[in-house]
Amino acid sequence: MGHISGMNESDRAELKSRILARLEDIAAENALGEAAQGVVTLDQQSVGRLSRMDALQAQAMAKAQQGLRDSEAARLKAALARMDEDEYGYCEDCGEEIAVARLMLNPAAPKCISCARG
Repeated sequence: MGHISGMNESDRAELKSRILARLEDIAAENALGEAAQGVVTLDQQSVGRLSRMDALQAQAMAKAQQGLRDSEAARLKAALARMDEDEYGYCEDCGEEIAVARLMLNPAAPKCISCARG
């Protein structure tokens, strides 16, 4: 498809850099969140039932956050794949160009603003 109008090589490099940086951030966040997702074991003789409930809730929240990070990483990797295939910057629904300003705000955006709105 080629390059979209209004996007130069500098913009493309900046967007790729943002995507790669965010993927690195996600990997670091995943490493920090691993411990919080582990099995909750509390001795109920020394720790009360509410503390165990709090620990289970924290574990559930950590797993939910992991799911959100996984989804974001998948979207970012898909954007990198579109870059490699020279399809980056084009709406996956209508094929029109996605505005560079939209991509700068969300480099993983797969749709133009019209299609995203529905």
